[in-house]
Order: sequence, then structure tokens, then C-alpha cells
Amino acid sequence: MQSLSRRVFVFGSAALAGGIAFGAYGPAEAAAPANGNPLAANLPPGAVTFNPWVEISPEKITLIAQHADIGQGVGSVQTMMIAEEMDLDPGQFEVRFAGPSPAYFNTGFKEESAPFLAADLSPAAEAARAAALETLRKSGVQMTGGSSTVPDTYEKLRQAGAVARETLKAAAAKRSGVAVADIRTQSGHVILPDGSKIPYVALAADAAGIPPVLDAKPRDPSTWRLLGKPMMRLDVRAKVMGELKFGIDQKIDGMLFAAVKLNPAKGQPMKSYDASKAQSMPGVKKVLEIKNGVAVIATNSWYAMRAVDTIKCEWAPPVYPAEQADHWKVLQSSFKPEFLGKEWRTIGNVEAALKSGTRVEAEYRAPYVAHQPLEPLNGIGLVTDKGMEIWVGHQSPQAVQSIAANAIGLKPEQVTFHNQWTGGSFGHRLEFENVRVLAEIANQMRGTPIKLLFSREEDFLQDIPRQIAIARHRGSIAKGKIVAADLQLASTAPYKGLLERMGSPMKEADPQLAAGTWNVYYDIPNFRATSYEAKGLSPSTTWRSVGASTAGFFTESFIDELIHAAGLDPMKARIEMCNVPHYRKLLETLADMSNWKGPLGKGKGRGVAFVESFGTPTAEVVEVTKTNRGIRIDKVWAVADVGKVIDPVNFESQMQGGVVWGLGHAINCELTYAKGAAQQTNYNHHEAMRMYQCPVIEVRGLENDPKVRGVGEPPVPPAAPALANAIFAATGLRIREMPFNKFIDFV
Repeated sequence: MQSLSRRVFVFGSAALAGGIAFGAYGPAEAAAPANGNPLAANLPPGAVTFNPWVEISPEKITLIAQHADIGQGVGSVQTMMIAEEMDLDPGQFEVRFAGPSPAYFNTGFKEESAPFLAADLSPAAEAARAAALETLRKSGVQMTGGSSTVPDTYEKLRQAGAVARETLKAAAAKRSGVAVADIRTQSGHVILPDGSKIPYVALAADAAGIPPVLDAKPRDPSTWRLLGKPMMRLDVRAKVMGELKFGIDQKIDGMLFAAVKLNPAKGQPMKSYDASKAQSMPGVKKVLEIKNGVAVIATNSWYAMRAVDTIKCEWAPPVYPAEQADHWKVLQSSFKPEFLGKEWRTIGNVEAALKSGTRVEAEYRAPYVAHQPLEPLNGIGLVTDKGMEIWVGHQSPQAVQSIAANAIGLKPEQVTFHNQWTGGSFGHRLEFENVRVLAEIANQMRGTPIKLLFSREEDFLQDIPRQIAIARHRGSIAKGKIVAADLQLASTAPYKGLLERMGSPMKEADPQLAAGTWNVYYDIPNFRATSYEAKGLSPSTTWRSVGASTAGFFTESFIDELIHAAGLDPMKARIEMCNVPHYRKLLETLADMSNWKGPLGKGKGRGVAFVESFGTPTAEVVEVTKTNRGIRIDKVWAVADVGKVIDPVNFESQMQGGVVWGLGHAINCELTYAKGAAQQTNYNHHEAMRMYQCPVIEVRGLENDPKVRGVGEPPVPPAAPALANAIFAATGLRIREMPFNKFIDFV
């Protein structure tokens, strides 16, 4: 993927110029992908598989979730899309996560990989996306991220279920002598004309003996029984009752437990250590030296953690500035040609327009922040002379194989990966801090299963954070209109850093730094968006909504400043400037929902923000009240257009969760460095939104977008600027730096 965007652009342009029409991911390919069916190799006796997502044995029906469930509910929605087409009811099938296989390549990445705005549906843009799909197919990139799960699987999982349904009907027809046209399906059974029922599991052997019906058609959404209707996620009961086994809950007979102390200067080695006290502590079996730290092996996790805390280590210094103030200094000096990432979009003559009218300038800042999922990093590893097995929750199965194999001198195919239910990620489970360490430890303890658990403090210390960023924006107002906007930001490069750690260094500019900056859908006649990539700072990585989590705050805060300088209403101005019809409809819907009628007065204020990220336009209004003790957030209205709302209940939860996540981090969170180490090592020093601070959140999903879009990340970026704009409306104070609690109290 390192140069996917460039290759896609060249390939797409050539295809368009040559008049070549590249097909989409069609029914036959969805049912029998060119990359093969990984289920076929290990089928139980008497079982049948029609495609990489459906397996039926005489005992049970298993549906495969190809994307990792990191709390966002895709383990449910993926299999429910298959169940809808197969006429299965919840409880009639098991869910299993997919293993590493190019058959599960992520088609959803084609939208982000093409260098065109999401709302651009021109022939050139669609040709580039089709070319991206071909590149993804050939590369076989299997990954969960970028709110791509539903866009990736909407067509192919429904098609997979339809193929399974029609093949089971064909098997029943062959057995009974009844025409397929006279057979129907219901609740996991084939129903014959006389009313007799044949369970799907009883047809496994018959279905295995006939070719799959690859031209089966998914049903029209108007006939859906499950999708598009309020439904309970499949994992809810098990989670509420404490029955679901996350990665941290897994056990293997004979396993020992490991805890680690790693160099807090991320990625740097250990010089020396003294483990004399740890070696004599209860439960301790061994102390092991690993690449950048030390591990304790014990009979349980508590013993291991207590012992590793007593080890005294001498660390190599960081390769980035040891103190936080110097990180900001490096960033401030990065607005120079030698650090230019890319000028992403230019319209009109920006420099000339800035010299006319009333000029507005502002600088914004966003700090490093941690991922802080509830479940700390963990995993189980077993290394034998044949290879390695690893049980860990992760968003990139193939990368886990590669990282673990490289750590201990194996080939990737010698690593067997078992994905797990995961208690949160927000980008944390795209990195490999625990994978490499677990492989090293298990390799030194060959033949013994090792369960690794990071302490909460170690999880914070080793976390590769969200990018740190500064924006320097300029604009111009003339005759009550915004005539120019020059948006520049300098930041560490999160996506580039992730790819480098995956072994695929990227030469092109980091596209995530442009998210929330270049994809602005306002009619501004002179517009420019530019990114600069800072060097020599702490490594950074993807964090929920990635680049848009910072750039969205910068851009929509500055747009609000320009609107205010022009004497316009923040909502009406955005609606009038919006140049995409269904995006304008989204803003109009938000205005109606919130009953927007202008300033509220009496210490109350409303702010609005609109950010498109990962192709999903999302707009939010935040209402606040200024009290004697600080700012109270009263209510939030949020609207997203996802093209098709597959699971209304989960849609609402994802929207509300994204708003809470975005508000909480804007208010309270930052990660700072002292002596090369993160200073915040637990929730009490990096706390997100508290229950008493949480407002009422009203959401709505629109279906006007011509494409199916994701919802996991897009609610996050508008939250911070909408809140900042609301605070300005209530108090007159412009907050241009996160976290906001540096400047104002919240109650």
C-alpha cells in the first residue's frame, strides 16, 4: 500500500484515457474470490463451504467475520448481513473471526486510496477507485480500519449469503425432486411445497456434492427482515453477563504468565538491568532479557507484574526531544519547504485574495493523546520447532504474522494467528508493541504457552500516540463573504509511521494529514490546503478518525472565525456555502433537528461543525451554558449520511460514542513527555469524558449518499470544533488549543 495512491492515480487516468471500463467487485467474484477460499482446506467431516464466509457442518452453521471486532460491533453486523440473505435467525449460527488470507482483502480501502474527494463521482474519480480495487485485490491487504467494514462487506457478504441460500435450495431440490422455484427458505430450513422442513445442517453433504449457485442475487432491501431494523447486537448479552471471552480472558493448559518493563523512550534499547530482587519473589519462574527491555515469567499475572516493577533498568535515551516544550519547538519550525508534505488542493489565486479585504489569521494546536482502550495489550504465544501460534486481538492479521515471524526468524506462513474479541482499540490494535514482545518471550520459552499482559502503566508508556499538530491558517473577508482560506498544518505523520513499522515505508506525503483540511466542501473562491511533515518527534500512529481528529478541529474552528468576521450566522453560512447537494441537505437536517434560530444569549451558546472523514459527511451542533463553576455541555445534535443504515441501534450507539470520545479528549486529554517518557500513565491523568459531564445526544442517520459509508470514526472530528465554537458563542472566548481545560473549567 506504500504508493497505492500514486499508482491508482496513474492507472485510473490511463484507464479513463484508453476508454477501459473496470468492473466493480461483482457477484461471481464475491462468491468465489480469485484469492481462493481459505475455509476449504480445513473443513470438518461432512461439512461444506460455498465461499470464505459460510461453513455448514452436520452439527452447526458458522459465519465468518472477516473484520476484527474491536468493540464497534462488526462481529455482529457482518454476520447479520449473511444471515439476512440465508434466512437465518440470531442464535442459529456461530461467529468465527477470519484467519489471515488475501481472500479477505479490504475493498473499502479503494475510496480512500484514490486521490479524489469522496463526493467526486466523476468518471475520472470512479476509474481511479476501480483501479484501486484492482491493486487491493492483487495485494490481498486484509485490515480493519478507516470505517471501511460495512462499505467493504455490504455487497460481498450479502452475495455470500445469497449463494449459500440458493445452493442449499438446489441441494434440497436434487434430494427431493422438487423444482427449485417451488422451494423457499425460512429460519435455517429449506421449506418444501408440502410444508416439510429440511434443516440446513442436514443438507451439508448434499450441498458439498453440487457446484455453488454463483449467480444468486441478494434480495432487495425492501424485503429485509433484520437489516435496517432495530436489532440487538449478537455480543450484547454475552458481554453484559460477563460470558464473552476477550483476548485477556483466554487460557491454555500449562501456560505461564509474562509481564514486561520496556524502555519508555519508545523503540530504544535497554543498556543494563538488575533483577536480583525479582528473581526471589513469589511465583517467579524466570527473568528474560528482550530487545528493548526485560520480562518476568511467573505463575500468574499479578506475580509477574509485581516482580517486574522491582527490576532496575538503565535505558538508552530517546531519539526524539526528551521534554515536551521541545516537541512544540520542532513543530513550530516545520513550516518550511524542506518539510513540505504536499499542497493538496489549490483553487484560485490565494495570495492575491489574501491581500484584499479583511485578513484573519489564527494558530491552533493539538497534542499527542493516548489510545487508552479498556482492555490493555495482551496475547498468548506458543513457539515450537514447527512454528508459532498466537492468540491476540488485532486489526491486521497478515501484519501480525509478519511482525511475529520477523522477530524470531520464522517465515510468516509459520505463524498461525487466532483473532480475538477485543475490548477497544481506537487504533491501538493496528500497532505491534505486544506482538513482537510476545514472540520474543515465547521463543525463549519454547514449548510453553505464554500469556503476556501489559500493565495499564506499561500500556500507556508504550502506546504510540495520536499525531501532534499545529495549524497556521489565514483567510480573507470581503463584502460579507469568505473570499480566501489558506490552510496549513505541520504534524507528525501517523499513517506513514504505521506503514514504516509494518515494513512498508512510504515515500509519498501522508494522506491522513490532509483529512479534514483539503476535503472542505464550502464555496470559497480562493482556497489552498498544505501539509508539512515534522521530523524527529515521537512516533505517532492512527487514532480514531486519524488526521481528521486534529485537522477537523483546526479547519472548522477557523471557518467559524471567518464566518464571524464576515458577520454571518454560523449555520446559515455553512448551508449557503456548501457545494454538494446531499451534504447541504445534511446541514439543513441538522438545523431543523436543533431548531437553530441564531444566538441564544443569557450565557448560552451553540456551535456547529461539519467534517467529512472516510467518505462520511457528519455535522454536529453542541449547546453549552456558562455557569459559575464553568462550562456545562447541555446537548448535542449529530447527523451523518451513510447511504444505508444497516443497523439503526448500533448506528445510534456509534454516533453517540464518537461524540463522547471527541468531546472528552478535546476537554481533558493530552500526552506529554518528560525525560523521554510519557507522563500520563493511567486514566486519572488522561481521563476522557466523565459521566456527569456527558450531555444528551440526539442523532440521525441519512441515506442520501449514493454509496454505503462507515460510521465508526466520522462522529469524532466535528465534536471538538462544535464545542469550541459553542464556547465562543456563550463566552466570547476563542479556544484554539486542545485540551480545552487548560483555558476553561467544565462541570
